[in-house]
Amino acid sequence: MTELDTSGDTHVFDDGTHVFDDAVSLLAVDAHRYTGRTHPAYANMVGPFGGITAATLLRAVQQHPEVLGEPLSFTINYCGPVSYGEFEIVARPVRTNRSTQHWSIELSQDGTVSTTATAVFGTRRETWSSTEAVAPDAPPAQDVAPHTLPDFITWSRNYEMRFVQGAVPGPETGESPDSTTTLWVRDTPPRPLDFAALTSLCDVFFPRVFLRRGQYMPAGTVSLTVYFHADADALGRQSDAAVLGTARSQRFGKGYFDQTAELWGSDGELLATTHQLVYFKG
Repeated sequence: MTELDTSGDTHVFDDGTHVFDDAVSLLAVDAHRYTGRTHPAYANMVGPFGGITAATLLRAVQQHPEVLGEPLSFTINYCGPVSYGEFEIVARPVRTNRSTQHWSIELSQDGTVSTTATAVFGTRRETWSSTEAVAPDAPPAQDVAPHTLPDFITWSRNYEMRFVQGAVPGPETGESPDSTTTLWVRDTPPRPLDFAALTSLCDVFFPRVFLRRGQYMPAGTVSLTVYFHADADALGRQSDAAVLGTARSQRFGKGYFDQTAELWGSDGELLATTHQLVYFKG
């Protein structure tokens, strides 16, 4: 691992590698097994940021010699805590069809599985298309002031966040009748968007219960699913521009809530939709 250049808090390594790429880097052990290590820049309150874990498991499939096409969907289940340090990922193709390929992925530490995932990769073809979802109204990213999260949320320093509505509540915010957050977000320093980075961006939304209750409270993602609507060409057009994200919940109760979100490109193209099940206390 190279040394982080902390001058100006740039999060770029002395060999030019972006901190995100270093965080999701994996070493192939054999055809199905990879080893990696958690990165301190993506630390969360308990264990690493869930988005970076998801991106790393997706990257394992992307690196596999048998991979077919591009990611279409990805589901990750956080079965237990991921400890800081080394881990092993096993990624196996379960079935390969003419246009789709189904994957099973596991992350383990010291022989204990802490995270499981499934993914569907495939090839896309030109067909009729239509987008029924509508992007939220928002001023251009450059017209919205950046907002930082509290220092103890270490991973958030890797993202430039510009909240249009529903920012993280402060001590005097109080409860909100609505759980919607809309923001412009991108990696910092800017980095061209790819599927792994898009996967991680799908988890940048803080738990919706924080906004509704107007306070921080114990909460954590149990399961996260990403549906990729963008292909590589669409991500190439996006480049390193900010994406517009919006998230809300449908139901809170009995210790769990759902959280659904959309990520839109700077050109108004829907890049991904994502859904979570989140555990909470209080």
